[in-house]
Amino acid sequence: MNTVGYDKFKRVKYLRGLEKFAKSAINGLKREDYDEEQFRVRVAKNAEILAKIEPVYLDSAYSKALEKFVNLIIANNDRNELLDAANSLEKLKNSKTYKKDKHKNRYKDED
Repeated sequence: MNTVGYDKFKRVKYLRGLEKFAKSAINGLKREDYDEEQFRVRVAKNAEILAKIEPVYLDSAYSKALEKFVNLIIANNDRNELLDAANSLEKLKNSKTYKKDKHKNRYKDED
């Protein structure tokens, strides 16, 4: 396997691992029956899985923020702080798909 393809494979695997970890943690944080102890058990289990994946250099803003968020979760922080960080991460992810009104189809509303 060539190095470019292998590097891409490692990067995709690492990003998928981070996404899976973050999504699981966010779902746990947003539950109405949130339990700190169960959440920490889930985080520890997912951290073990993530530790098996080789970390790679990430260059996009979202990828770096995702990695920072995962490290914040592992560092045992406050629920409200983690929810704020999760919301800002979602904002950053959604900002890539945001378009200004002037760039949208002007004739879409006119039927």
